[in-house]
Amino acid sequence: MSSQRTTWFKSSYSGQNGECIEVRLRAAGIDVRDSKNPCGMAVAVGAAAWVVFLGGVDSRERLGWPG
Repeated sequence: MSSQRTTWFKSSYSGQNGECIEVRLRAAGIDVRDSKNPCGMAVAVGAAAWVVFLGGVDSRERLGWPG
C-alpha cells in the first residue's frame, strides 16, 4: 500500500446504524467504500470530482431537499 494513503474514516455525522461510507485520502483524490463491507471494492474518485460532489451535497442541504 502506498505511503500516501491514510487510514479509512467515517464522517462524524455518521449514525450508529452501520449504514455509512468510509473514505481514505490520497494524493490524487479519495477512495470510497461501504463500511459494512470493508474487504469489498472501493471506488477511486479524483480530487476535482470529489469537490464537485461535495458542492452538490452542500447545495441540496441549503435548499432543504430530501437526502
